[in-house]
Amino acid sequence: MADTHDNTALILVDIQNDYFPGGRNPVVGADAAARVAKQVLDKAREKREPIIHIQHISLRPNATFFLPNTPGIEIHPLLAPLPDEIVVQKHHPNAFRETRLLDELRSRQISRLFFCGMMTHMCIDTTLRAASDLGFQCVVVGEATATKDLTHGTITVPAAHVQAAFLAGLSGLFAKVI
Repeated sequence: MADTHDNTALILVDIQNDYFPGGRNPVVGADAAARVAKQVLDKAREKREPIIHIQHISLRPNATFFLPNTPGIEIHPLLAPLPDEIVVQKHHPNAFRETRLLDELRSRQISRLFFCGMMTHMCIDTTLRAASDLGFQCVVVGEATATKDLTHGTITVPAAHVQAAFLAGLSGLFAKVI
């Protein structure tokens, strides 16, 4: 993370087992992104900044991953929360929707958020845009995020292109991408 700011928090979005090799919905580059996120997490812990782990548990009918009571919903061991770190469970891509995330941030007078996590094109994008709309200054650590190939009709967009497009779309108006 950057300079010391009392009003900064680290948000780790959905760095859960189902997104890793062997999981129900692996993303491209999950291991590499998690290693970078771990470096950011270590720095935040060193600075004693608030750390919030977002954990997605899918309640949608016909969901294929992040199913309740499965190992896939567990936060990856490399980034396991410490007892004093906050874990916010969510059931939608936007981590602010129907959760206590906003209350947690406001109660700590947080104004700047650093984001790491998965998937860049879905939960990172949705949560970060919501945070920006709520007035937070947002920073996304690009190498600490990961996504997957996307298909539209007969076109498959490689994960590297999805990643670049979504980070480019967030950069500037919604967030600083580092």
